[in-house]
Amino acid sequence: MTDMTDNARDMIDLSARPNADPVTEAPSAPSAPSSIPADELERITADVVEAMKTVFDPEIPVDIYELGLIYKVDLDDDRTMHITMTLTAPGCPVAGEMPMWVHDAAQAVKGVERVKVDLVFEPPWTPDRMTDEARLALNML
Repeated sequence: MTDMTDNARDMIDLSARPNADPVTEAPSAPSAPSSIPADELERITADVVEAMKTVFDPEIPVDIYELGLIYKVDLDDDRTMHITMTLTAPGCPVAGEMPMWVHDAAQAVKGVERVKVDLVFEPPWTPDRMTDEARLALNML
């Protein structure tokens, strides 16, 4: 779905894709359909996006979703949500806290039973991952 070389944004797609690559979100093998109804997956997807938009890097006045810090979100049939995220820099002062903020925001979404957050630094975050909204908020357009 996305190609990092084209500076495209990752999308949150909670449909069953157990072998998806954590960066490109492209399935590496065919996946079985989710046992969670499609309309519920749609609602959870929208709610997860909204939840991620409530988490802010305290040094940057933009939420982590618009900054492009969320690399991947998958929801298992047992309703365990797996989130792969990064930070703007490995030495970020809130590196120990931000994954818990993401966990708590996702855990509050109705229909999510458990949340596992993985913090990664490959590929490294760059400003190219930001949305136009983030660039506008930071006067980078």
